[in-house]
Formats: sequence, structure tokens, C-alpha cells
Amino acid sequence: MTAACPSAPRPARPSAGHPGLLALAQSYVDDAAARGELPRRDLGGLPGTRVRVDPEFCRTVARHFDRAPRRDLGPDLAARYRRFTEENLRHFALLAGAGIRVEPWRGPGQPYRGAADLVDRLARTGVLHVYLTRDGHGPDGPAPDHPLCAPSGVTVGGVPLLHNDIFRAVHDVFGHVMLGASMGVAGEFLAAYGHMAMYSPEVHPVVFTEQVSQICWFFHGPHLADRAGRWPRRGEPGWIPPSERPYPEQKLFPCPPGFLDRFTASFTEESA
Repeated sequence: MTAACPSAPRPARPSAGHPGLLALAQSYVDDAAARGELPRRDLGGLPGTRVRVDPEFCRTVARHFDRAPRRDLGPDLAARYRRFTEENLRHFALLAGAGIRVEPWRGPGQPYRGAADLVDRLARTGVLHVYLTRDGHGPDGPAPDHPLCAPSGVTVGGVPLLHNDIFRAVHDVFGHVMLGASMGVAGEFLAAYGHMAMYSPEVHPVVFTEQVSQICWFFHGPHLADRAGRWPRRGEPGWIPPSERPYPEQKLFPCPPGFLDRFTASFTEESA
């Protein structure tokens, strides 16, 4: 999972986003498209993107995640993860050019109170604090048999970063900060959708599993339903605050057919 689960749901956009990062992402996409590595795409409509969150879709995704095997890593999915980690490293290399310095978070708890705090502090300091995978990655910590828990080859501040640390950093910057996306369900959907524009289509299913599926489980998983099969809302009996919910297990399985199409259909981009 890219980041620690948020303390509470928030609107999709706590801020107006970051036009400089959008320009950097567009340049990256243009260069990759010229090499035949990405489809050509105008990202100008992303800042005005509207997202419609369907709770039933979220629960369907969450149930599938809950029932999926812990590991179902065939050759095709392994290749997608290899490509995914390679592309994350390319995105990470862009951060220095954007004037962003990455630092491992060494303090207690989470480095940010939410997306608005992340956007504000990054703008003021130029420093992105990364909550390390070793301090929070599923209920049992980093899993040595998970591709994202392998060393990335990048060391920051004397700390060797895992591939999941790299993903957390680039997801925060090119998802949350670039689009001003919150850390509630709608904002996480928006961050994943916007960042997908920088990934080759073959790794979009990995982004879905690593980000969207886990967010759906965290906010709409079957473990949150009451005995009547209802998902209590805030203030109702049985409602569990996000700060008290468990992290999703770090599973590996192919993205089910149709899920990605239903996800992308949730968005309407503003005309650039």
C-alpha cells in the first residue's frame, strides 16, 4: 500500500493542486510517448476531474480483495510488477528536478495530518517525508516475498528505500500534491487515476491492486459491516474510526477483468 491510511475521510480536493508538477508530468508523458513507451495524452484536463464514488463498487472490490489468495503471482503479473518498479524509479528521479527533497520520516506516528498538510508543508519546505514501509505495511509489516518489499537501490539519508517507499513518495507527489487530492476515498481514487497517466497501461492493474483495492478494503471492507450486513456511518453504533481500523494485508493477485474499466468510468475530466 502506498501510504498510511488516513485519519478520516475528507473531500476529494483540499487544495487547488500544483501546476508545476502537472507540467513536469506532461513533459514526462510526452517524452515517453515519443519513445513509444506511453500513449500520447494531454493531462490538461486532470485538475478539473470529477470523481463519482459508487459504494457498491467499492464493496465489490473490497470483497474480492478480502477473499483473494495471499499470493497468486504468475509470470505475467511478476513482469507487470517489474515494469511497475522500473517506472516508479523514473518518477522518483523527477522529484529532484522539481525541487523536492525526500527524507525518511523518523518521528512518531504519521508525517502528515492529511493531504492538505502534505501539500502545505511540501510547498513551504520543499521536503517530502516518506513514512517507511518498515514502520507500516499491512498487519505484519514488510513481507519479504512481496516485490515492493525488495530493495530499490536508492538510499536517502542513510536509509535504503524499498520499492514500496519509492511508490509512496511518487504517489504522494504525482497523485495527492499534483492534483490536490485528499486522503479519503474520493481523493485516493483521484490520486490513483491521475498518477496512472504516467504509467504504461500494462501496469495500471498493479496500481489498481496496490492502491484502489486496498483503499476500498480499508473504507468498505466486509470487516466493517455490522451483523445486519450494513456499513455503519460516522456517529452510528458500530462505526469504527479510520484511526482504529486495521491495515489491509499485502496481497498479490491479478486485477479481475472489468474492475479497471469500472474504476476509470468513475471519472469525468474537464476539457483542457
